[in-house]
Amino acid sequence: MEILPAPHATQPGLLIAIGGAEDKTRERVVLNYFLEAAGSADASIVVLATASESPETGDRYADLFLALRAENVEVLKIETRADAVEAGSDAHDLLEYATGLFITGGSQLKLSSALGGTEIAETIRRRHAAGMVVAGTSAGAALLSEHMIALGESGSTPRRRLVHLAKGLGLAPNLIIDQHFRRRDRLGRLLTALSYNPEPLGVGIDEDTAAIISGSSGAGELSVLGAGAVMVVDASQMRFTDSHAIHRGQPVAMMGLKLDFLTTGCRYDLNRRIGIAPPPHMIHLADPMERRAPVRPPVHTEEVSVGSEDDGE
Repeated sequence: MEILPAPHATQPGLLIAIGGAEDKTRERVVLNYFLEAAGSADASIVVLATASESPETGDRYADLFLALRAENVEVLKIETRADAVEAGSDAHDLLEYATGLFITGGSQLKLSSALGGTEIAETIRRRHAAGMVVAGTSAGAALLSEHMIALGESGSTPRRRLVHLAKGLGLAPNLIIDQHFRRRDRLGRLLTALSYNPEPLGVGIDEDTAAIISGSSGAGELSVLGAGAVMVVDASQMRFTDSHAIHRGQPVAMMGLKLDFLTTGCRYDLNRRIGIAPPPHMIHLADPMERRAPVRPPVHTEEVSVGSEDDGE
């Protein structure tokens, strides 16, 4: 059953923010969705593994997409800021003709410090605006934000200085995205970030789950796919916070928040800031696995191990 048909690239392209630890060996629902959205067999995929400390990560993801029947997959070899600054025409040509960019996990601070202010970052923004699908998993998902969570601690309670922000790619300028959300208990740091500036929406994404953003992040729509859930926190109507007045480590008061908890099939109107319930036929599906599958899997796939580069801060 096709629940969320994967469209081809739109203007701008889809953003697919993955909470990390996406299934790489079984149904591969999220990865299949990315490939389908980027053009299926006609896709031209570029893998960017700058965030990873393992040099093999990019090649492993490339092998995985080839196993899913992608015909054209390249790895953009940028390990350091020097690589990004000195990237020549070959790197730009890869992105110029790509229909999909996949940014792997690792350290988002390593990723942002390597790419920030470079022509590569500007090319990614320009190509996304022109229709290129951009997916990021774990650290790659955090990088999609304008105000990126760079470092932080676990915990369900917001506390002064629990989180540090840095500038991301800005492809989702009105969202602050956090990943590994439930497993690593990251509600507190997302709320703390919103206490600094309540204007953006906070988006917390569970593992093996994707928040799929179409249109601009301020006027488009977010839909959910995968095994877990996406939490959307709207702090724009917050009536009170004492984040500016308390000492480091103390709990932050925040009054007037609105929270939506979305699972596969749910959508969120980013303009009206309101959740949209799934259609009745999805609510009553007896088999939870049916709710996970937006696209039919390939007839045959090989199992490819990508390792554990899902350690985004």
